[in-house]
Amino acid sequence: MPFDYRRAPDPEAAVAAATGSAEVAFLAGGTNLVDHLKLGVAAPGVLVDITRLPLDTVDALPDGGLRIGATVRNADLAAHPAVRRDYPVLARALLSGASGQIRNLATTGGNLLQRTRCVYFRDPSTPCNKREPGTGCSAIGGYTRHHAILGASAHCVATHPSDMAVAMAALDAQVAVLGAAGRRVVPLVGLHRSPGDEPHRDTVLAPGDLITSVDLPPPPPGARSVYRKVRDRASFAFALVSVAAVLRVEGGVVRDVRIALGGVAHRPWRARRAEDVLVGARADDEVFRRAVDAELAGAAPLGGNRFKVPLTRELVVSALRGLSREER
Repeated sequence: MPFDYRRAPDPEAAVAAATGSAEVAFLAGGTNLVDHLKLGVAAPGVLVDITRLPLDTVDALPDGGLRIGATVRNADLAAHPAVRRDYPVLARALLSGASGQIRNLATTGGNLLQRTRCVYFRDPSTPCNKREPGTGCSAIGGYTRHHAILGASAHCVATHPSDMAVAMAALDAQVAVLGAAGRRVVPLVGLHRSPGDEPHRDTVLAPGDLITSVDLPPPPPGARSVYRKVRDRASFAFALVSVAAVLRVEGGVVRDVRIALGGVAHRPWRARRAEDVLVGARADDEVFRRAVDAELAGAAPLGGNRFKVPLTRELVVSALRGLSREER
């Protein structure tokens, strides 16, 4: 499929080139987009190259947080001293994703915006509401090992594939966006959408909106963090279930906790119900299980992924147990 190629000299020019048309795509690392071009899943009329924009730095913020440019490579971000020291959950999530070669190309913004790896979405010969709205969801009644157990709809049961986004959801990251109407900030937990009856809309971004950076707040004092991922093989595999957890325990009591799940929903899933149970409670397995069960009360597993419910429970309990023991 032919397309026009344009190289943007600055973020404003990139937005101007893309605004007003759904047939435009931004090209950064290309690790997801190029696959879709080859498969026939995507056919943009214009590619706007943003690889040379000045968005490739990691900078300390005055409040002690961190600003990550949208074109910072995943490998560079995982190796950054400030990330390794202050946000180990993010470094571990990045290193658990894809392969070394892909991490050397994939960017922060592109990672957040990567699309589902549902086998039906990636196969243009099958009906898919996410790829072609109104055609149906082949996964419902089909192969669902990797599909959602939380927040799905009758129109789509796909999951979001990013490891990095799950860690950033647990860190309360904020996403800076430049669009036709100017600049705005979107909480990362509000960036991605549940499928509802519009599963083709992965995010709240409008056509032409460009992610320019992601801000991480200062790490919570005294908190520890971890990223755990269960997958079918040790490398280059997407999560069946993953958890990013940030936990602060004092005197055996949970004082602060953030939990996000991957591999279980259309978006990185912030486990608010579990967090509500945990804060102020004893840091022990009984409470951990009660908290996860509260989160999973609304789970709706499919025929091929019922194992994800107990797997999620055990993974989260194990992660919280490990973090709480470190406090002692």
